[in-house]
Order: sequence, then structure tokens, then C-alpha cells
Amino acid sequence: MHKEVRTRISQDGRIVIPASFREAMGIGVGDEVVLCLREDEVRITTKQRRIQRAQERAQRYLKPGTSLVDELIAERREAAEHE
Repeated sequence: MHKEVRTRISQDGRIVIPASFREAMGIGVGDEVVLCLREDEVRITTKQRRIQRAQERAQRYLKPGTSLVDELIAERREAAEHE
């Protein structure tokens, strides 16, 4: 469900993210957010959500049960043996 609100930018360039939006995104006081400028829009997300999206994208290309961590460790061990 998309929500939309109107707000104003303060004189010092600040904008308030409404509490309902912060709650829906799981953002609390002092949390770090990521701003992304795309064409004429600003997107606000969290580092954790970006990581989650990247993992979801990667899963589309992996066989079930594949562990990228295990594969990386195996590759590193093999490379170390050849040094």
C-alpha cells in the first residue's frame, strides 16, 4: 500500500519523515538512512533493506542450497594452496 503526504522543507533544508512512514520502514531515532536521487525523485531506504534486496536478487541466480560463502571460502583455500 502506497501512502502519500505533503510536507515542507524547512529553512535549513530539513524535512520531517512522518511517524507512520518511519514505523513502516522500521526506522528509529538515530538510525542511518540511505538517500538515492533518481531523475527527479529522492528515495529513502535503510542499509539493511538494500542488503536484503541484493540478497533477493542474487537468490534468483543460485541453485537451491548454494552457499556463496562456502564457495568463496573454497576458492580462497584453493588459491592459497597454489601460492
